[in-house]
Amino acid sequence: MTRARHWVLATANRGKVAELSALLAEARIDLRVTAQAELGVDAPPETGVTFVENALQKARHAALLTGLPAIADDSGLVVAALGGAPGVRSARFAGEQADDGANVAKLLAALGSSLDRSAQFHCVLVALASPEDAAPVIAAGSWAGQIAQAPRGSGGFGYDPVFFDPTLGRTAAELDTAEKNRVSHRGAALRALIELLKNR
Repeated sequence: MTRARHWVLATANRGKVAELSALLAEARIDLRVTAQAELGVDAPPETGVTFVENALQKARHAALLTGLPAIADDSGLVVAALGGAPGVRSARFAGEQADDGANVAKLLAALGSSLDRSAQFHCVLVALASPEDAAPVIAAGSWAGQIAQAPRGSGGFGYDPVFFDPTLGRTAAELDTAEKNRVSHRGAALRALIELLKNR
């Protein structure tokens, strides 16, 4: 699988494209990715009930329509006090057309004054050589933190302004790109994926 050097990145989220591209550049591997939107590919419906199922759907869809091997991400925020929500519906928590602000507002309203603010970001990355690849490479990463009482910081995307890392003492939106990539769920998942691809 590692002989393929041009891959399609199966995500429509610009924030994820930027993060994954930066992480791949940092890894200094001979691998070029093109976002699916640049190739005229729209995102498929996300009907899976797990991050793995959704990532596989996205990867197979992009590989089928482009003829390229595909890397797909599915990730989300899991909040203990909300029974694991928003989970796989993180991007659509406040509705199918919701933006980041609406999702964050709904999350804070749902938590209210709850004393349990514990949360984790989860990311699953899938790499497929072709749409029919029966042995996809799958890697995962997580990032433990807490939900802040109010948004802080202007960086990142999604729930970053309210995801507080107690070790660093800042929200994800207050971290610069290099700091976030070192500790994030997506950074951990991509580093694991690269190692797995090297061994294929």
